[in-house]
Amino acid sequence: MEDSTAPRPVPVAPPAGPRRGLGLDEIRLTGGFWERLQRSNSDATLRHCLEWMERLGWIANFDRVADGSTGGGRPGWQFSDSEIYKLVEALAWEYGRTGRAWANETLEALVDRIAAAQDEDGYLNTCYGHPGQEPRYSDLPSGHELYCTGHLLQAAVARARTVGPDKLVEIARRAADHVCREFGDDGRAGLCGHPEIEVGLAELGRALGERRYTEQAARFVDRRGHGTLRPVALLDATYFQDDLPVREAEAWRGHAVRALYLAAGAIDVAVDTGDAGLLGAVARQWDRSVERRTYLTGGMGSRHQDEGFGEDWELPPDRAYCETCAGIGSVMVSWRLYLATGDVRYADLIERTLYNVVAASPSEDGCSFFYANPLHQRTAAADVKPGEVNPRAEGGVRAPWFDVSCCPTNLARTLASWQTYAASVEGETVSLLQYAPGEVRLALATGGLALRIETDYPHEGTVRVEVLEAPGHPVDLRMRVPHWADGATVADRSGERTAGPGWATARGLGRGDVVVLDLPVAPRLTWPDDRIDAVRGCAAVERGPLVLCVESLDLPQGWSLEDARLDPTEPPRPEGDGAVVRMRSAAAEPGASGRVPYRSTAPEGLPPGEPGRAVRLVPYHRWARRGSAAMRVFLPTS
Repeated sequence: MEDSTAPRPVPVAPPAGPRRGLGLDEIRLTGGFWERLQRSNSDATLRHCLEWMERLGWIANFDRVADGSTGGGRPGWQFSDSEIYKLVEALAWEYGRTGRAWANETLEALVDRIAAAQDEDGYLNTCYGHPGQEPRYSDLPSGHELYCTGHLLQAAVARARTVGPDKLVEIARRAADHVCREFGDDGRAGLCGHPEIEVGLAELGRALGERRYTEQAARFVDRRGHGTLRPVALLDATYFQDDLPVREAEAWRGHAVRALYLAAGAIDVAVDTGDAGLLGAVARQWDRSVERRTYLTGGMGSRHQDEGFGEDWELPPDRAYCETCAGIGSVMVSWRLYLATGDVRYADLIERTLYNVVAASPSEDGCSFFYANPLHQRTAAADVKPGEVNPRAEGGVRAPWFDVSCCPTNLARTLASWQTYAASVEGETVSLLQYAPGEVRLALATGGLALRIETDYPHEGTVRVEVLEAPGHPVDLRMRVPHWADGATVADRSGERTAGPGWATARGLGRGDVVVLDLPVAPRLTWPDDRIDAVRGCAAVERGPLVLCVESLDLPQGWSLEDARLDPTEPPRPEGDGAVVRMRSAAAEPGASGRVPYRSTAPEGLPPGEPGRAVRLVPYHRWARRGSAAMRVFLPTS
């Protein structure tokens, strides 16, 4: 029998609602795309992050607070504590998922060093509040103290839900109590320039049954949007989402990661307090931002100046910022909205973002990463040196570490908990949302259910589900049909039928039943909305959930990427995990020396009957893995 009150090893667990996500212990991957990424994360990325933060002295900052040797020359940005907390969260999920002793031992060693740096009143930060440092909360717009605390609380949630109350959970409780005292109704009226404390407080409140943490999160949500944060040079209150209250905003704007973390925290508050107006406001912002401010990859953030959203339809592919952390923030928001509403669109966006932003970041060995994810790289990059800190977030080569290295640790915690976003249960109905080979075993109210999932998705479109065990009462299985999957079919004991985008449902399943969903994953052309000026007259190619791209490495000899034109009259055909398209070269005559690159006569275009050449496209998530290259997703048409 299912106990709805039992803690589950999941990042997001609303205390009430019609549906819940499956825990780490309820779904196990046995191979495929995401299992390979999880294995790389487990075998390499976690140690890589630990070694870099030890090497740079970020972890030793806790030791300096503990032994009283703080002062000038503290290594790392003011928010570097948060990277250690995200690594601790990743280790907690990893131990909960695999039981690896190394993950647990490393976590406990880090927690001992963190605990030694906590002040008596619960305050915990290595950049402020100690000898030789600025006072506590003396720079709320840019100090990131509450941001760091939020990540500490999320790490404690992972530990509480995989192991139970322990030293880390107690550290987080004391830190949360301090925040409630310091920023409650009788304390400071301020808020942090970088949202994150909201989602940390709300989820810790759920994990520990502390309603006042949720109430404090609600205070922070309601305080934002009144222009109280001091603007950063060359930016305004929009950067902090401090220009409009959350309830009044129509779209996400300003710094993308901040906007998305704020939205995630606002959803948690709305769900836990029954605030339908607040939930509706975030859902409204999701609609407009996805429809007008989101890239084909699911990436968010089109401006480098503030790592932020642009205006509606401002989606230049070569200046796309699309920070990996913003992709993860988008998944956080969409998952919460799915749990709250059951709307399949949110799971669709999660899939798009996971495959084309999150999966694009790490190298195959799990030891270098993309921070920004542009959709057009004009020249092959060569400014990343192995074994060194990369000062630039953007670039066409994955770097081992960054001066601001928020993405590797964020990626680590997301991959370690990936399967918690893969399925949900609602009463006697199980919904498969993301497809990967594995087994699902869970307890429903009427008994145990076990499913075996076999698939080579996304490279093949067949997903076969076999019921290994079922309760005495029949159960229903829903399988998500992505919005692009026109022509999908589903077959079960009642026969085969078409399945339109949305849900394919097999009802009354029992032991031994098999359900087969076939999704059309042949390559297809995708055309942008005409209002996106930067890619008007272009087309992209997708294959199933994968966005494809062309790299300069695959162009015929003598061609340049800026002169290549797609022939849209010939449909793309599959090859390997990518596609082959017909392209032509349309090199323009060089302009006059010293003149602007414009002319008064129209270009003549391609000569009639010019033969095209077959050009290979590869999945966007794999670009630059064969070496530095120029690349583009949207291709000008002939």
